[in-house]
Amino acid sequence: MSDDKKLTLSGRSTLGVGKGVETGQVRQNFSHGRSKSVVVERKKKRILVKGGAPAEAPQAPETPAPQAPKAYVPKKKPSSGGRSLTDAELENRQRVLGEAQKREEEEAKQRAVLEAERKKREAAAAAAYDEEADARQKAEADAKKKAEEAARIKAEEEAAKKLADDTATREKAEAEARQKAELEARAVQLKKASEARQAGGETTEARSKPKRKDKKAGPSQDRNARPRGRDNDRGRRGRLTISTATAGDERQRSLAAYKRAQAKKRAAEMGGAQPQQRQSREITVPEAISVQELAQRMAEKATAVMKALMKLDIIATINDTLDQDTAQLVVEEFGHTAKRVSEADVEIGLVGDEDSEQDLLPRAPIVTVMGHVDHGKTSLLDALRKANVVSGEAGGITQHIGAYQVADENGDKITFLDTPGHAAFTQMRARGASVTDIVILVVAADDGVMPQTIEAINHSKAAGVPMIVAINKMDREGADPTRVRNELLQHEVVLETFQGDTQEVEVSALTGAGLDKLREAIALQAEILELKANPDREAEGVVVEAKLDKGRGPVATVLVQRGTLRVGDIFVAGAESGRVRALVNDQGKQVKEAGPSEPVEVLGLNGAPGAGDDFSVVENEARAREVATYRTDLARKKRQAASAAPKTLESIFSNLKEADGQQAFDVVIKGDVQGSVEAITQALEKSGNDDIKCRVVHGAVGGITEADITLAQASNALVIGFNVRPNKQARDAAEAEGITIKYYSIIYDLIDDVKSAMAGQLGPEFKENVIGRADIKDAFQAGKAGKAAGCMVIEGSIRNDLKARILRDDVIIYTGQIENLRRFKDDVKEVKSGQECGLTFENYHDFKSGDVLEVFELEEIERVL
Repeated sequence: MSDDKKLTLSGRSTLGVGKGVETGQVRQNFSHGRSKSVVVERKKKRILVKGGAPAEAPQAPETPAPQAPKAYVPKKKPSSGGRSLTDAELENRQRVLGEAQKREEEEAKQRAVLEAERKKREAAAAAAYDEEADARQKAEADAKKKAEEAARIKAEEEAAKKLADDTATREKAEAEARQKAELEARAVQLKKASEARQAGGETTEARSKPKRKDKKAGPSQDRNARPRGRDNDRGRRGRLTISTATAGDERQRSLAAYKRAQAKKRAAEMGGAQPQQRQSREITVPEAISVQELAQRMAEKATAVMKALMKLDIIATINDTLDQDTAQLVVEEFGHTAKRVSEADVEIGLVGDEDSEQDLLPRAPIVTVMGHVDHGKTSLLDALRKANVVSGEAGGITQHIGAYQVADENGDKITFLDTPGHAAFTQMRARGASVTDIVILVVAADDGVMPQTIEAINHSKAAGVPMIVAINKMDREGADPTRVRNELLQHEVVLETFQGDTQEVEVSALTGAGLDKLREAIALQAEILELKANPDREAEGVVVEAKLDKGRGPVATVLVQRGTLRVGDIFVAGAESGRVRALVNDQGKQVKEAGPSEPVEVLGLNGAPGAGDDFSVVENEARAREVATYRTDLARKKRQAASAAPKTLESIFSNLKEADGQQAFDVVIKGDVQGSVEAITQALEKSGNDDIKCRVVHGAVGGITEADITLAQASNALVIGFNVRPNKQARDAAEAEGITIKYYSIIYDLIDDVKSAMAGQLGPEFKENVIGRADIKDAFQAGKAGKAAGCMVIEGSIRNDLKARILRDDVIIYTGQIENLRRFKDDVKEVKSGQECGLTFENYHDFKSGDVLEVFELEEIERVL
């Protein structure tokens, strides 16, 4: 290696083997006019040769580089031993420069687009500002115009008012001037007459002799004469004024009378007064209306209406009530038109018209689960909705109608109604079938068709609802679905297996088998039905269940059938009304609204409605109160009619029979929900027999109150609480009065205990067993004891400790106790058949030969209803 190639620490050469990295600066431009200078480095490529020393790349002929901004050209440092760039380095440099130029062009284009958008926004803002300014100027002009118009109208009104005041003032002044002139003329006339009498020297005879009045002349001027009249009575004249002192005995005409006279004069000048035409109106005539109210509606005097009634031979005062026919005759007598209305007309328009086809939208199907008790209805529903409701029911038995909404994997919703299966809940099952679209009949595969299963089939057929049979409990031993299918055939339920039109699915609520097929069957049936409803209208539906909640008040579980129920709506449910304060869905969450086929709990009612009542949203609270009042009165009239005197011979005889021998067992029932109270009432009323019946004095929803205890005391009734408890006042009153309160949570136990109590009230039942018979052969004297009967025992045996009866021609003449029994001369306790004996009876001696003696005993039997 030569000396000049050696590494040194001085001079322009640096320590190293040569420059391997080239650096340069590139300016980057960003949006909004920002830029940044960046240092760029590029490494040189080392070429190794066989000798071991790096060889320089072959010198490429210099070619003119493409034009590029100066910012992208790196500055070359002068060196004594410079080298030329290789082709690869030149190509790389050109490529970098080209990319930088392209980026600059793209950034320029972006800046141009942003500038155009900015100008466009500024132009739009300017146009909007101009429009706003024009609108503001127009509004100011309109406001100014309205203010000017109002000022002009106010000025005109003030001018008219001022003109009217001036006219009235002027007329009043003229009237006062005329009245004053008349008074002055009258005073002058009286003064002249007085002077004339004094000048004429009137004699005593003339004064004592009364003057004869001239009919054409005016009133007498004699002050001693006192013509009859109200104004001449000093006691009625009132206080003395200047006008009364100077007016004499003639009464002055009032200003109103003067005006009437002037009006009459003007009417006479214009051709006479025209008779006033009677205005004909349409008068609304209800079923019952008082005379005064009818007169007010016709704008007539009550006396005129009473005169019209007298023409019809009806004597009535203004407070008497007229029926609809009589009121119509009176209205037509006065020339009006009568419009007959009924009290039931308040419900007209409560249920809206039918929806048009274009307003209908698809809705979720309403499915009711029905079947026999303990066949797995609620468990199947739990498996579908992945919840556990059975554990919350007393005894694992459903005692309420539960309403739930379930969504499948596709998001489609299905509304389920779970009905009880016990025989006491017949009405609740019928109610469930009447509001449903599809019925799922649950039949246990190991139990088959049972009584409540048959009842559910009848409800479904009566409502015309399609049915899907779910054969449950397929996981149990002894499950026989073929038996279930054959038993259903006996009740005209033909399944698809037998080429029928009723779908059946084998399921197991415990293992979850077959639930997917059940959902598919429901979806298929719903698709066939094409269920639709209009959500954009006032809500209508049915009350599924109702109860009284201690913290929330009356709560009703409703099922919306069409329309949308919202918070704040005013609605009527049966005989109750209210405003929706809150809506709670089946998951316990509050919602703002509920659409068709959606079950919700409604808070805000005035009271608990009846289960199965229809509910409708109305326009205002006045209409809601009107409908609720009408329905309450209607229910009261029905109760009064039911308790009225019997109208048929059958009811008369049945009431007489009841009064003669049938006892009544009175109860007061308070339950948690309306459906339970209804079911208990029906079950207890059917639990009696010909000897005793159960009468429900009062049944309602809510806790036991002091009023219930008072009612039970007055009627000597048993108080029953079903899932409710009494308050402190009720407990204290029950303890003080000795009233029994029974608490139950299962309807079976309640009915069994009431039946036992009814049987206990009747007392034990006695069965008569005849022990022996004997013929009385002779009656003979037996000392001081009286008569004795000589008998021959013909059947059984005669015992002295039993009761005996004597029959004569098969008619009982005596029933009593045997006093003494003897065989020959010995007292014995028993004489058997074929033997003779003698008997005496307590306080009876009128038997004779030929009578028949029967000895019997009474066996006490526990009474069962």
